[in-house]
Amino acid sequence: MSSRELDNLVRTGALKKEAGDQAEFDGLVALARAKLSDVVNYKLSDESQFTLAYDAAHALSLAAMRWNGYRPSNARYAVFQSLPHTLSLGSEIWRPLDKAHTFRNLAEYEGSFRTDRQLQSDLVKSTKVVLAAVERLGPISKK
Repeated sequence: MSSRELDNLVRTGALKKEAGDQAEFDGLVALARAKLSDVVNYKLSDESQFTLAYDAAHALSLAAMRWNGYRPSNARYAVFQSLPHTLSLGSEIWRPLDKAHTFRNLAEYEGSFRTDRQLQSDLVKSTKVVLAAVERLGPISKK
């Protein structure tokens, strides 16, 4: 993983350095797995399915950031845009997550939720890729 780019984000104030904590990491991954498994409950509304998928993606992306010894300052989006540096994932994975973040903000802050099945599908696919990458990380090293 590349910490140079992450350190640049520390200098801009988007991230801060903070040693990873195994219990926090494990909790984020467990939370994400539970939410991702609930996404397929088709009795739920589109809004609920989207929120579950988005929250799972965010928890996993945050877990990857924490594994690398960083934490976002106030910018939720930073966990998605940092995926190339925390998990070596390309734009085909992080861009749908970033787009979902924008969609989530419109719904959350402006009440503007309109079903977008393609975005939801891309969100779930990308989240599963992030989950697989996070599962390959192993335990947080004590430096």
